[in-house]
Amino acid sequence: MARPRPSDIIAAIATASGRGGVGVVRVSGPQLGGLATTVVGRKLDPRVAKLATIRSADGSTIDQVIAILYPAPHSFTGEDVLELQGHGGPVPLRMLLSRCIDLGARLAEPGEFTQRAFLNGKLDLPQAEAVADLIEASSEQAVRSAMRSLSGEFSLAIRGLQAGLTDLRMRVEAALDFPEEEVGSADREDALRRLGTIHRTVDGILVKAKQGSLLRSGLQVVLAGQPNVGKSSLLNRLAGEERAIVTEIAGTTRDALRESIQLEGVPLHVVDTAGLRDSSDQIEKIGIERSWTEIGRADIVLHLVDARSGWSGADDAIEERLPSGVEHVVVANKIDLARLPSFCEHRGDRVWVGLSARTGDGIELLQRELLRIGGWQEGVEDVFLARERHIRALQESAAFLAEAEAVAGQPELFAEELRLAQSVLGEITGEFSSDDLLGEIFSRFCIGK
Repeated sequence: MARPRPSDIIAAIATASGRGGVGVVRVSGPQLGGLATTVVGRKLDPRVAKLATIRSADGSTIDQVIAILYPAPHSFTGEDVLELQGHGGPVPLRMLLSRCIDLGARLAEPGEFTQRAFLNGKLDLPQAEAVADLIEASSEQAVRSAMRSLSGEFSLAIRGLQAGLTDLRMRVEAALDFPEEEVGSADREDALRRLGTIHRTVDGILVKAKQGSLLRSGLQVVLAGQPNVGKSSLLNRLAGEERAIVTEIAGTTRDALRESIQLEGVPLHVVDTAGLRDSSDQIEKIGIERSWTEIGRADIVLHLVDARSGWSGADDAIEERLPSGVEHVVVANKIDLARLPSFCEHRGDRVWVGLSARTGDGIELLQRELLRIGGWQEGVEDVFLARERHIRALQESAAFLAEAEAVAGQPELFAEELRLAQSVLGEITGEFSSDDLLGEIFSRFCIGK
């Protein structure tokens, strides 16, 4: 994203593409009153909705709209903002936008409205990111978590940590500045006690942040295994509907089939793949290569085997090729035909789940195992819809705090570790964010937000 030009007036269509009853064109910038008056054809009172006819330069009618002017600083961006609520067809909305651009506005870049809200102090960085997360939320739990971040709960928790660190650093550095004042054991114990409280708080926020990250991005789950072990049947069972073709003919699935489902609000992106085997069929070979590509992208691989025949040499070959670092579970399917009960157990360094995709017996065991591997914990309240950078910063801060505890007897090192811990937390709220980071964050927003 280009460096923002705060003197520009920006405009964009703020509603989703397609047709609808109402569409919105949003305009923001300093000294917007003149452009607003020209576009609407009369002066607008602040925050009063007015019916207006928008005309082109030659006087022909573009649309009848509801126009609202929000003067700075009482607007989303903190600048003057004009909203034109017109009919929701793509052509009249483009014509409204073109009229605004003809009169001096420029097309907004992705996320530029929210970026201006951040730069003008209307939102901090986690709140700005929560705007995009709220739009993209795929479950009710994700919406609630995004709203917590947007309302400032996450930022408040981070600022509470920073305040605690500021107070502790003040005490420690005061002792460094005035070495003639002896620091007793009681003072050192108090500093360690305060540090311990802060460290535990960071750990608690980190748990909530990890839960929120899981709600936000979900898990990529790939079904893999030899042909005819029931991968498509398992996809249908997890999805709750017949999404994949199931036959007794081996190799029915030729390409990846995707289905998104939810477990306790956690998105699972399940991918059914072609059966893994040596094949001379050119189309099937392409499908098998695509299967391995999907496996390489997975968070979790479910390696299916037939419970009747069990593990085979072909399964050894599949397991040897599975990428390291990717969690995988062996799923013994068709326990109904093998006359086995459902189970979930460790065998060596692998988790085995026995189930029947046909009857549904054992599916709950698999669902619980997927959530466990993903790190989901039941009963965690006030989850924040965090991002990977938030989690990384919290982990780094916790590491600096742990190091501070280890060097508590050396005041200079102790103070430095506290400073580093606080600095990392500042990256979350945007106090120490680089222009490159801001550009990366806001470029992922949609245009008009």
